[in-house]
Amino acid sequence: MTNNIQEYMQNMGVEARKASRLMASADTNVKNLALTHIAKAILREKTALLAANKLDLDAARANGLDDAMLDRLTITEKSINTMVEGLNQIASLADPIGEMTDFKYRPSGIQIGKMRVPLGVIGIIYEARPNVTVDAAGLCIKSGNAAILRGGSEAIHCNQALAKLVHEGLAAAGLPTSAVQVVKTTDRAAVGELITMKQYVDVIVPRGGKGLIERISNDARIPVIKHLDGNCHVYVDDDADFDKALRILENSKTQRLGTCNTAESLLVARSVAKEMLPKLADMLISHGVEIRGCAETLALVPQAKAATEEDYYTEYLAAIISCKVVDGLDEAIAHINQHSSQHTEVIVTENYTKARRFLREVDSSSVIVNASTRFADGFEYGLGAEIGISTDKLHARGPVGLDGLTSLKYVVLGDGHVRA
Repeated sequence: MTNNIQEYMQNMGVEARKASRLMASADTNVKNLALTHIAKAILREKTALLAANKLDLDAARANGLDDAMLDRLTITEKSINTMVEGLNQIASLADPIGEMTDFKYRPSGIQIGKMRVPLGVIGIIYEARPNVTVDAAGLCIKSGNAAILRGGSEAIHCNQALAKLVHEGLAAAGLPTSAVQVVKTTDRAAVGELITMKQYVDVIVPRGGKGLIERISNDARIPVIKHLDGNCHVYVDDDADFDKALRILENSKTQRLGTCNTAESLLVARSVAKEMLPKLADMLISHGVEIRGCAETLALVPQAKAATEEDYYTEYLAAIISCKVVDGLDEAIAHINQHSSQHTEVIVTENYTKARRFLREVDSSSVIVNASTRFADGFEYGLGAEIGISTDKLHARGPVGLDGLTSLKYVVLGDGHVRA
């Protein structure tokens, strides 16, 4: 590999653009063959992948990476099996490319409709999370796109091991291996090149910490699909079932601390706070979670610390949760819409009317009734996997799966028609 980063990245861009033309016309069965071959190769090389991940983890601990980053970096037999299941699920999904819809005749006699097409070349920049290498590759292959993947230096060994298996699967299906390229250099200058190569790259998807995503959003000269952070809320309503609230909050906050769909804020309706909040707090404290709350929270939970206004905006990615007692649904919705990052919000209630209001009025990319925030995920939504989660309102919102990696073009059918 050349030491000239600009030349290296430009060459990747040229190859990706060529590959994108071939991928756009690739047969569905061929794309599915590549996916299933990659899945089998990952299972076959499970031991080698775990060994590569151990090299990354050892280096990360030596470099003092925090627990949230280590959690994202770690792969296990279970997570490898999830990667494989995700690839097989993507293979089983309908191919969106070439689908034509919304046909109608115009008074002139022509027919107008829309066809779903790939975006082209997708640049994906991510920290830790080796599973992103597989998820991104799988989704880009099935949606007929080419991809340039730039993982973080902390996952270099595992990402390169996975890249070899992705290339193996593409080659076995007769598809260009340049359809999925994983950047080999850890030089950060590669990111700067990738996000400005608008002649080769059509969309950028950053996945990682807020600092990374802010930098990409500010510096990119290419459209970006993104979310900055995940300040997700669980609101326990006046009409909540306590057992449901306890299970949902426990799973939302404590299953994994380092993910963007982990709950970071708890809201409890005032009429049930005296009864429910101490028990909810006991559960959180038993998991080692620090509670930062309002004055009413402090009165009901002596172990809690006083929250600042900043706490209500914070994605902790740690064993900390903010808590506020609210008057009811109106205040809960207002608080969420002011403080949330528009990622995922949950209401726990047995009141159908309140649930419908919450769904309609909360302005976030995923809004959930009586289930954990942790379901806000492409795999759980049946998308096979996700390229990321978008809190933007244009093109794609929420977990971005196959459809989010496509666009539409108008198609017109005539038979010698001319405009009068």
